[in-house]
Amino acid sequence: MREEFDAWGLLRKLTWEHVLLVLAVLLAARLLSFAVRWALRHFAEKAPPRWRLSILRAMPITRLLIGAAAVVVAVPILVEPTFRNVAALVATVGLALAFALKDYASSLVAGLATVLENTYQPGDWIEMGGIYGEVKSIALRAVRIVTPDDTEVSIPHSLLWSASIFNATSGGRSLLCVAEFYLHPDHDAAATRCRLAEVAETSAYRKSESPITVIVSEKPWGTQYRLKAYVKESRDQFLFITDLTIRGKEALRAMGIRFAQAPYAETKQI
Repeated sequence: MREEFDAWGLLRKLTWEHVLLVLAVLLAARLLSFAVRWALRHFAEKAPPRWRLSILRAMPITRLLIGAAAVVVAVPILVEPTFRNVAALVATVGLALAFALKDYASSLVAGLATVLENTYQPGDWIEMGGIYGEVKSIALRAVRIVTPDDTEVSIPHSLLWSASIFNATSGGRSLLCVAEFYLHPDHDAAATRCRLAEVAETSAYRKSESPITVIVSEKPWGTQYRLKAYVKESRDQFLFITDLTIRGKEALRAMGIRFAQAPYAETKQI
């Protein structure tokens, strides 16, 4: 490859000074990227809650700009900055990526589309490839998600082309939570519906002035209630569902309502 570049007249006559200078540029860009990411996370945690997601949103864009700046600085050190040389270099690199790094290039393009279209951002709760969790960071190739079980999962951006992405927050602090109840069919459904709505309305985790919905559906084994309400902070969604479930069961027991029981499967003796 070096001989081909020399034949085209692209590369300068490199010395150790050029090589060390390029390495210094790349190392400085890497250190700057880590420093900026740490600073933005620090400021996001210290800032008022309404500014946290806005600060975190700047992380992938900042890292992208730092990487582009490093390339702009490093390339003129190696290549004579003429139009012919730059055009030949871009064509060569593009051809190599197309054949050797097809999947990786697809992830890079999808990552760029994700940042520009704002499909998801740090702090969002998304489901991607069957995995649900909070977006922690968006790199060039993949998005890092932390699941409710505190497991970090790295998912390539190329999944954007072939799978659906579910975003529960879309840049907001709140999301819709659902608590389900399964009751014996012999009860006052209207009174039960109102009582479950009161349980959600008095929860400390609920977002104030947000709508509350109770969906009732009849099943062969009983009546299903789905209590829907918006949580104040997305990170508290599971605490909110737990609070609705515990207090909802307590309220239903106080009303004398029986819970539905699934029939037990019979085991045949062989």
